[in-house]
Amino acid sequence: MQTEKMSRYLTELYQNNMKSSGEDLLTAIIPLMKLLSLTAIGLVLAHPKTHIIPRATFKLLSKLVFALFLPCLIFTELGERTTLENFAQWWFIPINVLISTAIGCFLGYLVVIICRPPPQFKRFTIIMTAFGNTGNLPLAIVGSVCHTADNPFGPHCHSRGVAYVSFSSWVSVILAYTLVYHMMEPPLEYYEIIEEGVELEEEQAVNDASRPLLVEAEWPGIEDKETEHSKTPFIARIFQSISNVSESSFPDIEVSGEGGANIPRSIRCLAEPKVFRRIRIVAEQMPIQHILQPPMIASLLAIIIGTVPQLKAFFFGYDAPLSFVTDSLEILGGAMVPSVMLMLGGMLAEGPIDSTLGLRTTIGISIARLLVLPVLGIGIVALSDKMNLLVQGDAMYRFVLLLQYTMPSAILLGAIANLRGYAVGEASALLFWQHVFALLSLSLYIVIYFKIISYV
Repeated sequence: MQTEKMSRYLTELYQNNMKSSGEDLLTAIIPLMKLLSLTAIGLVLAHPKTHIIPRATFKLLSKLVFALFLPCLIFTELGERTTLENFAQWWFIPINVLISTAIGCFLGYLVVIICRPPPQFKRFTIIMTAFGNTGNLPLAIVGSVCHTADNPFGPHCHSRGVAYVSFSSWVSVILAYTLVYHMMEPPLEYYEIIEEGVELEEEQAVNDASRPLLVEAEWPGIEDKETEHSKTPFIARIFQSISNVSESSFPDIEVSGEGGANIPRSIRCLAEPKVFRRIRIVAEQMPIQHILQPPMIASLLAIIIGTVPQLKAFFFGYDAPLSFVTDSLEILGGAMVPSVMLMLGGMLAEGPIDSTLGLRTTIGISIARLLVLPVLGIGIVALSDKMNLLVQGDAMYRFVLLLQYTMPSAILLGAIANLRGYAVGEASALLFWQHVFALLSLSLYIVIYFKIISYV
C-alpha cells in the first residue's frame, strides 16, 4: 500500500514537472514565433518575385523608425522609469556592454587565428565578432516577450525592459563612432589612390539604389556624415611615419612653417612628443559631432526629465499637464517593433551578397558571436550577481544583460562599412547569414534564459 502511494506521488510529480517544463518552453517560444511571423510578412512583401511593396518603401520605413518611432519609444518608457535612485542602480548595464564588447574582441582575435581570414579583413573579423545589436532587436524581443500574458517578469514588464535596453544605447553609439569607426578603416596596404573623376563615379555608384538595404536599416543617411578621412586609411598614414616613413602628408604643425626656425629652444622643448601628437590628430578626426542623433537625443532628454522630479511631473502621470504629448508619443512608439521586424524581413528578402571573406571565417564569426559569447555571458551575469552588482530580485534586468551577449552583429556595422568604403559586401553578406542563424540561436538561448533566470 505504501509502495502504491509512493509510486502515485512520483508519477504525479513527474507529470507536473513535465507540464511545467512544457509551459516554460511554450512561454519562451511564443514571443519568438510572433517576431518570426512579422519577419516572414516583411520577407514576402519585399521578395523580388512578389514585390508587393517597393524597396524604396522599406528605406522610408527605416528612416521613420530611426527618426520617429524609436525616439518616441525611448523617451516615453525610459523617461517614465528613470529616477535618481534608478539611475544609480542601473550603472552595470552600460558596463556590461563594454564587457561584452571586450570579450567579443578576444573571441574575434581567436577567430582570426583559427580561421585565417584574408589579411585585409583581420580587423573586420574582430569588430564583427565584438559589436552586437544592442538597440532595435533587443527592444523587439522585449516587446514581444512582455506582450505575453504569462511572461515571467511581472508587472510593468515592457516599460522596465525598454528602459534597460535604452539606457545602454548611448554606450553603443559612442563605441560605434570611436572604436568601430577606426577599426573599420581601410587597410593602407590594400588602399589604391585613384583619380578624382574615378572616385566621383564610384561614389555615385555607392549612392545608387542598388546599395544593400541593411546599409541604411539602423542608421539611415549615415553616408551623409562622411568626413574628410572617412574613406581613407588615416590612422595608418599618421602612424606609419613612426617607422621612418615620409611625413610630408602630415607636417609637424607646431614647429613647421616660415617662422619655425626662429622659435626659441625653450619653447620647442615643450612641444608634445610625436606619438602623442599623432594620437591627438586621430582623436580630432573621430566624428563625435554625429553622435547626437534622434535616438540619442531622446535618451538624454528622458534621463534629464526623469531625474528631475519637477520636470517629470509635467510629462508623466495621469494628471500631468503634458500627458497628452507623452500619450501621443507612446502611440507612435508602439509602431517600432512591427516596423523593425518588417524591415528585417525586407533585408533578408534581398539575399546574401557576394563576399570574399571566406566560408570558414563566416562560420567562425557566427559561432563565436551566436553560440560561444552567450555561454560566457551567462557566466559573467551569474558572477556579477554573486558579487551583488545587479538590482536584486529583478528578472528583467538580468534578461536584458543576457540579451546583450546573445544578439547578432549590429546592422549599424554595415552602415559604417559603407561610410568608410571598406568591406561593404562582406559586411552585408555576414549580417545576412548571422540574422538567419540568429533565428535558431535566439530560440535556444531565450528558452535557456527563461529556465535559469531565477537562479542567475
